Amino acid sequence: MVEVRVRPKISTVLAVGGVGSAVGAALASLGVATYFARRVVTPEHEKKDDTEIRAVDDGDGPRTITLVAAPHTLSPGRYGLWLERGAGHARVGEVISSDLAPRRAHDRTVVRELIGVDDGLLEPGPARWNSYYYCGDPHSAVGLDFDNVEVPAEIGDLPAWQVPPRSAQDRPGQWAICVHGRSAKREETIRALPLLHDLGYTTLVPMYRNDIGAPRSVDGRYNLGLSEWRDVEAAIAYAVSQGAKTVTLVGWSMGGAIVLQTLDRSDYARYVDKVVLDCPVIDWGVVLTHNADLNKIPRAASMLGKLLMGRKATRHLVGVAEPLDIAVTNWVARADELSHPILLMHSRTDDVVPYGPSEQLAEKRPDLITLDLWDGPMHCREWNTDAERWERTVREFLS
Repeated sequence: MVEVRVRPKISTVLAVGGVGSAVGAALASLGVATYFARRVVTPEHEKKDDTEIRAVDDGDGPRTITLVAAPHTLSPGRYGLWLERGAGHARVGEVISSDLAPRRAHDRTVVRELIGVDDGLLEPGPARWNSYYYCGDPHSAVGLDFDNVEVPAEIGDLPAWQVPPRSAQDRPGQWAICVHGRSAKREETIRALPLLHDLGYTTLVPMYRNDIGAPRSVDGRYNLGLSEWRDVEAAIAYAVSQGAKTVTLVGWSMGGAIVLQTLDRSDYARYVDKVVLDCPVIDWGVVLTHNADLNKIPRAASMLGKLLMGRKATRHLVGVAEPLDIAVTNWVARADELSHPILLMHSRTDDVVPYGPSEQLAEKRPDLITLDLWDGPMHCREWNTDAERWERTVREFLS
């Protein structure tokens, strides 16, 4: 028998090799896209220290604290510091001086005013920046009386703070509900409570699904407002059951996205009279692309990640129970569907949620939206840099 060996043509070998490379690249892109998408929807409750305390001067003169210089530690305004992995807390004020001359970034420092230590031991070592400024609860942070209440919701009872108004005669039947952002705590909203209290609102600050201390959703993942809105609806229903005639919604960051979905999907939206949004997510598509760029994730992989979230067949890769349709979070495209007056505050220097969609939405609906653009603050830190301006703007809108 004559053995015939067929040698593949060079072009065939190259073609097979090209297919292998293409498959490898596709799998790599799928892996990056899956990782990116899962990070977006996964709550980040365990946060790492991001600040280093170099020295504390708590002597007879002005109290100061020296930190390693970084964009957040150099930011103007008032901020907090979580100490001892969250067991302690301190508050810092304006920048007093800085030394940015050393070539090594770790050797550059900034000296800030030390306002006070709320708990724990303040000493040189690692810490975590707290953009809320406040910690604790309404009473320990700002001296407001409050009740711990439970809001019945489909996911289970949601813990909430209920803060009474300064006077029951000021705004009878008018409530405000504050909604914090992604992987944040209710403490993010404390900065607004004294103003709302002074204006005469009864204020409710609920947790929502997957918060620490709140019921876990079926998948344990954030749904970017597409399921969390039901928890805000439950909060409105609770307020109405307690005598609320109108409700003002106040949201930060992803809390803004949740509020907008509530206005669109909930029958209780008829009770909402006004809305205040601070650095809100107006379009998740823009936010995801921005954060992918910041993390040097290829645009193709970020686009694939959005597709994985939104397809029933691939949602398991992301870990969500239901597909997440990113398109329905684009309120620039859906501007005509809005019907509530909105105060929209956003910083042009927001490093997390680009302000562009907020500006575009305001341009489309000048009949409903009051836009207040800032320069300088990082994400959701307008109040930190100029509390007087923030409170004046909100007061004028609500009054």
